[in-house]
Amino acid sequence: MNAEPLRVRHKRWKAAAAGFMGLVAGAMLPACSADVPDSESDSLDFATLSVPRSSRSALPVRESYQARDGRRLYYRRYASDSDTWLVLIHGSATDSVYLRYFARSLARAGAAQVITPDLRGHGPSPAHRGDIAYVDQLEDDLADLVSHLDAGGDIPSRVVIGGHSSGGGMALRFGGSRYGDRADGYLLLAPYLGHDAPTARENAGGWAEPNLTRIVPIAFLDALGIDWFNGVDVLHFNMPPEYRTGSETLDYSYRLMKGFAPTDYAANLSAIQAPILLLAGAADEAFRSGHYGPAVTPHAPAADVELLEGVSHLELMVSDRAVDRVARWLAQL
Repeated sequence: MNAEPLRVRHKRWKAAAAGFMGLVAGAMLPACSADVPDSESDSLDFATLSVPRSSRSALPVRESYQARDGRRLYYRRYASDSDTWLVLIHGSATDSVYLRYFARSLARAGAAQVITPDLRGHGPSPAHRGDIAYVDQLEDDLADLVSHLDAGGDIPSRVVIGGHSSGGGMALRFGGSRYGDRADGYLLLAPYLGHDAPTARENAGGWAEPNLTRIVPIAFLDALGIDWFNGVDVLHFNMPPEYRTGSETLDYSYRLMKGFAPTDYAANLSAIQAPILLLAGAADEAFRSGHYGPAVTPHAPAADVELLEGVSHLELMVSDRAVDRVARWLAQL
């Protein structure tokens, strides 16, 4: 038997074993932390997304673009006179609807035209809810959306990629990818940095339920190049029934869970050459927001990292203080 394939195979097994141990250690890390106690709640406080009735208005009609695989994907456009375009990505289990107050407020302030996509696998009527075809597909979709915007009649002078929660992690992943130079800035709103990041809380404060009995063996096989089980559901979200609309995506496949997150938050941050604003609430119950500064600054020394006192994870998206801070940052680009 040829010795070369054996050496290659041995390296793959070593890499898989290392990934397996890293995943187990990462899964245990939040539970072993002696830091600030985790939230006792079963989920996030969706009631904080309520805004005054006078601030509500009809949602923009969804527009579409064609991704490279031929699939039509959807987004909403909050128009403004600004020549800065902000692509703002929603968090896990949801779609772009909950971003409307934040997006409309920025647009009305003249800070940016805001584009809020419904990521593949999400929204009112996805082709395959809770799943994607391959791990890197979401970043390919975002690149196709940016190309679609560039090809439109109003060519943006600046494009900023941003997102909230897992959407912030997705923006970070995009910045660290081969598409990173497509954006002139990155806006990270209470971003998910990864299960092994210093900001992680156990199960995101009760929001997410990872099925480790599925994740660990699938990750081991995936490291060996065996992706047969990457479409299996491995992650569940605890959205309170009274806030469900039928457009929520409560279960993620392994490949969606892996693709809707930074590849490596430290490496992704280091790769970004554009300005970064990371904004979070000091009362965030999903992540340890006090750890954002120590986690980010070593890898992105020029990044602005700020916390808003008294603001929770979801409340950030209806906070006028957050809108004002983001508007001032966008004006400086």
